[in-house]
Amino acid sequence: MTDIPMFPLGSVLFPHMPLQLRIFEDRYLAMLASMIETERTEFGVVLIERGQEVGGGEHRYSYGTMASVTQMAAGDGFVGLVALGAERIEVVEWLDDSPFPRAEVRELDDLEWSDDLDTLRHTADTAVRRILAIASEFSDQYWPPDVALSDDPAEAAWQLAAIAPVGEVDQLRLLRSTSMEGLLTAIIEVTEEAAVAFSVPWSDAAPDGMPGGDDEVPPPAP
Repeated sequence: MTDIPMFPLGSVLFPHMPLQLRIFEDRYLAMLASMIETERTEFGVVLIERGQEVGGGEHRYSYGTMASVTQMAAGDGFVGLVALGAERIEVVEWLDDSPFPRAEVRELDDLEWSDDLDTLRHTADTAVRRILAIASEFSDQYWPPDVALSDDPAEAAWQLAAIAPVGEVDQLRLLRSTSMEGLLTAIIEVTEEAAVAFSVPWSDAAPDGMPGGDDEVPPPAP
């Protein structure tokens, strides 16, 4: 187990996916200062449940992803940061939030790729791109259906999970997959469910799969 700085966000970060942040809150500026001082280049990202404005404290989910910093630059009143999703993690225990969120985490096993999954990955790829084409009719905030993915099949599988226009709960389900076959199968399932949501007359209630959050801006294409 490892004690790491944590950044709860309003979206799920997947392995092999970029993350852009515009950081201006004092606690996260303190986190960056500590990372620079200790020459640490990674922090954990977990989904935070929205709605704390209606009362009560924030709810942080236990599963997330390590983010490896690739770029950092100071702006006018904020720090711009670019990171890349790395290993998946599970929070074992949240530590004192002062001066910034920290947690004891354990790294989850990598999902092993097998060439006999090529057909399943192709099916998942087709399903995701089809629903992205449909989703683009309702909003320009989704990934384009012709977005390029990694040539590495395992990386591409995670990227398919990330670009599928589904809600955060479904994204967490994908992130928690215990096998590559399970991940690809779940991508197809949640994508088919999203297709139903986009096809009904009240499609403005279709799932929102795009990132958000006060400290976050949408990432560039993978």
